[in-house]
Amino acid sequence: MFVRADNGIEVTLADFYKAGREALKLSILAGAGHMGTVISEPAVNRPGLALTGFMEHFAWDRIQLIGLSEDAYMKSLDPATRTARFVSMVEAGAYCFIFAYGQMPSEANIKLAEERGVVLMSSPLPTRRLSAQAVFALERLTAPRISLYGTMIEVEGLGVMIEGDPGLGKSETALGLIRRGCALVSDDLTCIRKDVGNNCLFASASAATAGYMEIRGIGIVNVRRIFGASALREEKRLEMVITLKRLRDIVDKVERVGQGRRTKEILGVEVPNIVIPVSAGRDLVNLVETAVKAHKLATSGYDPVSELSEHLRIRAERTSNG
Repeated sequence: MFVRADNGIEVTLADFYKAGREALKLSILAGAGHMGTVISEPAVNRPGLALTGFMEHFAWDRIQLIGLSEDAYMKSLDPATRTARFVSMVEAGAYCFIFAYGQMPSEANIKLAEERGVVLMSSPLPTRRLSAQAVFALERLTAPRISLYGTMIEVEGLGVMIEGDPGLGKSETALGLIRRGCALVSDDLTCIRKDVGNNCLFASASAATAGYMEIRGIGIVNVRRIFGASALREEKRLEMVITLKRLRDIVDKVERVGQGRRTKEILGVEVPNIVIPVSAGRDLVNLVETAVKAHKLATSGYDPVSELSEHLRIRAERTSNG
């Protein structure tokens, strides 16, 4: 069931700082009160010619990255010129500068940044690594996203989302799989982001409910406390959707042979989809686990239908030949 799609998400410097703080090892030097500034274009830019005073085509709308070469050039200028170049970039619209290798801007520029609402940060990372990590963080923040009702779990190393109407046993099935060594990603509400570059999907839990499950008759369950840290995954690639439906609703549409291949489109990505009928006495845990194993075999090229057909053909030939 569709819940919500986020289009045109505004990402602020605070969002970027929170998402990349650990990987980028960022520290704020100035402008802490202006972290709510919206990132105009989710990319990084090395000022280059802008530091010489040539402002044409200056990518002011990106986060500015100051590496060793930029810092060395700025330090080669006299203080007045250095300040003037910084001011020219700010007046052109630049709103955030990150200094690599733990470099520090001049006291004059820190003061100017505070006065003009510009954010200055520093990171001990080398320029190339800092640039790559910053781009990665920005891509994750701005990736197409959607929230779906469904329970996401890792089964046999595969990311599987179990969906279906309330009361069909999604959480109970996931709980049974966890007892067999599988791992929970999210329960009930799954947040999905698209990796545009690789045209694939990744699923995670909402920050408010990560690590918890709601089981009818029991209540809220803390998965980590009961099953241990190995029973949880923070994020997992979505590779399969299993849809639970009441048998009476699809009695004439039940897949019996296994030749039909269904997919479900999510954010423009086709994901393999298997529909499992639910009725009294059916072991959903075993069925889901078997469906995943069968899917993995199918993706490796194994076709049980063709194998059985060939087996029956050979048997029929032997019978007809006496």
